[in-house]
Amino acid sequence: MNRNPIIPFVLIMVFGIGLMFFLSFKGLGDAEQIAKESEGGDNTEEVADASPEEIYQQSCIGCHGDQYQGVSGPALTAVGSKYSPEEIQDILTNGTPGGMPGGLVAGNEEKMAQWLAEMK
Repeated sequence: MNRNPIIPFVLIMVFGIGLMFFLSFKGLGDAEQIAKESEGGDNTEEVADASPEEIYQQSCIGCHGDQYQGVSGPALTAVGSKYSPEEIQDILTNGTPGGMPGGLVAGNEEKMAQWLAEMK
């Protein structure tokens, strides 16, 4: 019954330090992949060939809904009667203050703006 009470704390400390080193090296190994994704490295060709509906499914459905009804973002059912294609393209490129972030459909703004302008 005279066990040393410090041993469990030392084991936990050693395990924690080992886990920190493992996660650090794992993060360093993924740094190149993360940098490539943030630059749009792997997905540019796939998104460039996608139709506006496919781009919508990938980038917009979370905020604007599966039926364009709006969820946390506004409804897009009549966006073409509210904005011109140029205004829609500007919103897609630059975003809106306190609302939509810009650059979600990078490289496809014009195609998406024309498609959205047809929704009246």
